[in-house]
Amino acid sequence: MKLTIIGTGYVGLVTGTCFAELGHQVICLDNDLEKVAKLKAGQIPIYEPGLEELLARNTKAGRLQFTDDFKVAVESSEVIFITVGTPDKGNGEADLSAIEAVTQKIGSLINGYKLVVEKSTVPVETGKWIERIIRTNNRNGAHFEVASNPEFLREGSAVEDFMRPDRIVIGVESPRAEKILRELYNPFSVPIIATDIKSAELIKHASNSFLSTKISFINAIANICERVGADVVKVAEAIGLDRRIGKDFLNAGLGFGGSCFPKDLAAFIRLAEKVGYDFKLLKAVEEINREQNRLVTRKIESALWIIEGKTVGILGLAFKPGTDDLRNAPCLGVIEFLLREGAKVKAYDPQAMEKAKKIFPQLSYCADPYEVARESDCLVLVTEWDEFKRLQFSTIKTVMKQPILVDARNLCNPLEMEKLGFNYIGIGRKQSISQDNRMTEWSKPLYNTL
Repeated sequence: MKLTIIGTGYVGLVTGTCFAELGHQVICLDNDLEKVAKLKAGQIPIYEPGLEELLARNTKAGRLQFTDDFKVAVESSEVIFITVGTPDKGNGEADLSAIEAVTQKIGSLINGYKLVVEKSTVPVETGKWIERIIRTNNRNGAHFEVASNPEFLREGSAVEDFMRPDRIVIGVESPRAEKILRELYNPFSVPIIATDIKSAELIKHASNSFLSTKISFINAIANICERVGADVVKVAEAIGLDRRIGKDFLNAGLGFGGSCFPKDLAAFIRLAEKVGYDFKLLKAVEEINREQNRLVTRKIESALWIIEGKTVGILGLAFKPGTDDLRNAPCLGVIEFLLREGAKVKAYDPQAMEKAKKIFPQLSYCADPYEVARESDCLVLVTEWDEFKRLQFSTIKTVMKQPILVDARNLCNPLEMEKLGFNYIGIGRKQSISQDNRMTEWSKPLYNTL
C-alpha cells in the first residue's frame, strides 16, 4: 500500500519506518528542509533504539522516502497519516494549528480517493474539523474520508511497541475506511478495536490519563510510607501482583514527564471542562505530579542544609531511559532549583546531554557517572538508565566530598547504600533504624486534602 506520513517527529518517523518494514511504500513529509536532508543521508534527529537500522534498511530497499514536496506526497498515496505536533497552548488546550495547516494543504491537493488518518494525539471532535477543512479546500471535488488511528508508542521502546502492539484502535465512519486500515494492520495478530472517530480520539487521552493516575497514586502512597516507616517498593510489589491492577507504572519516584502524559492530561482536563464536567480526579493527579518535583528538591535541601556553593551531581537528564527527550523532563525543575540556590551542577546522561546543553549551557557535563561524583557534595539519581544499575557505588563514595545520594527513582537498595556509608534518601523507602523516628523537613505534608 502507498502511504504518506506528514510529520517526522517521534511518532511520524517511527510510524513511517515501521510501515516500510512491513513492506509498504512510504513517503515521509516534513517542511523542515534541514531535517529532510539529514534523514535522506541516514541521520536521525532523535534517539530511539532500533530505529536507525530499520531506517537505513528500508531507505536502501526503496520502500522509505523523505521529502518536503507536499504536492508529490499527497498525490502519490492513498492513505495519508497526520502525525504533526499538538503542543500545549499554555492553558491546557492542545495547539491544533499544525493540524489545521496540513489539513488545508491536503484539501487543496487531493486528486483522487484519499483516506486521511489522524494519528497525532488530538481532542475529541478534531476528526470532524479535519473533514470540514478538507471539504472546504477540496477544489477538485475528489472523494476522501477521515479516520482516527491513535498511537500507543512509548519513547525508548517505540519500534518494539509498533511491531508488537497490545491492540490497534481505528475510528472510522465507513466500511471502506475500515477495510483499508484492517488490511494495513493485517500482519498483526492482535485485537483491532473498530469504533467511531470520537471514541477512538477519546481512547488515547483516557489511556494516558489512567497511566498517569497510577504513577501519581503510587507517589502519594510513597509519601504515606515515609510518614509511617513503610517501604513503597514492597507495597507496590504486592499491589502489582493483583491481576486487576498489574505492576506497570507503580514505580514511585520523581513523577512523570515527557511530551505525552503532562500534555494529554492537561488537554483531557480542559476538554472535560468544555463539556461541563469537572474532572477532579485528574486535577489531583496533576497536582501530585507537580509536588513530586518539589518533594525531591526539599530532600536535597534537607540533606545539604546550605545549597549555595555546594556541588551537586545529576545522574540522568532524559525524562525516561531509552530516549534523549527532555520535554517536560522532571530533571528540569530540579536543576533550575539548584542553580537558583547557587549550586554548582554537574551532569551525565547516556543520550540527552547534547540537548541539555542548549537548555543549561552553564552545567558541567561529564564523560561518565564517576566524573559526576568526583568532589560532589550530593548525587541525585534522576533517570533510571540500566547503566546506573551497574555502578560501583563503593568507588563512587571514595571520590565524593560528601556521600549523599538522593535516589529519585528508587534504583538502589537503601540498606546496601547505608552499609557502604552513604546518607541514602529514596522515595517512600524504609530507612535505617536510626532514621525511623526522625521527622525530617522533607517529610512534612505536601498534598492538599481532596
